[in-house]
Amino acid sequence: MIARTWHGVVPAGKADAYHRYLLETGVPDYQRTPGNRGVYIFRRMEGDEVHFLLLTLWDSLDAIRAFAGPDVERAKYYPEDEAFLIELEPTVTHYEVLYPASPR
Repeated sequence: MIARTWHGVVPAGKADAYHRYLLETGVPDYQRTPGNRGVYIFRRMEGDEVHFLLLTLWDSLDAIRAFAGPDVERAKYYPEDEAFLIELEPTVTHYEVLYPASPR
């Protein structure tokens, strides 16, 4: 199993609206992609900004490609992201999930 993390920062005044936007766009997109095993949204206030961290779990890099396209390291954005995010970070990070053990 592979964990994929994406990070974004929004002004504090837009945090709740951005959370709703994620629930309407990215989360359903993740969930309907074959091979997705879960979506977690984390957020942290830091002064006048709110950091969002999305952690998704996947069966394989091929499953991630079905979601993100051929360059799995590239972040995927949606049309209104620019209206919320302070910057569009270009990449994501992947981790091999070691525990709990992936079924073989």
